[in-house]
Amino acid sequence: MTMAETMKPRRVGGALVVIAAALLALSGCATIRRQEAADREQLLAAAGFQRRPASSPEQHQDLTTMPRYKIVERSKNGDVVYTYADPENCHCLYVGGPKEFSQYQRLLVEREVTRDLGEASLNWGAWGPWWR
Repeated sequence: MTMAETMKPRRVGGALVVIAAALLALSGCATIRRQEAADREQLLAAAGFQRRPASSPEQHQDLTTMPRYKIVERSKNGDVVYTYADPENCHCLYVGGPKEFSQYQRLLVEREVTRDLGEASLNWGAWGPWWR
């Protein structure tokens, strides 16, 4: 058996480990993206955005061409319209106007304040002085 033949199985095994690690990382990213999308969509709905499911092939095609998971400001007949496309999870489009967008921003701030207050309530005394 030559040196090249003895090294070949190790290279294949190493490549499989790298591929498996990459797949695991990608699936983790996809899970996080789905959760972030679900959280955002919950806030959009609470702010009054309308959820419009893609029910035709044309609508599905439109969703795939829009920026994903981003609120986009558009102009329609002289009015400002905000859209949020989710072509992967709900296969839908959220649509709202300036009033709904302002409400969404307010809900975002409230959520951040709530998170900050939760972090501030940590019992720092139990952890000792910060300068140690």
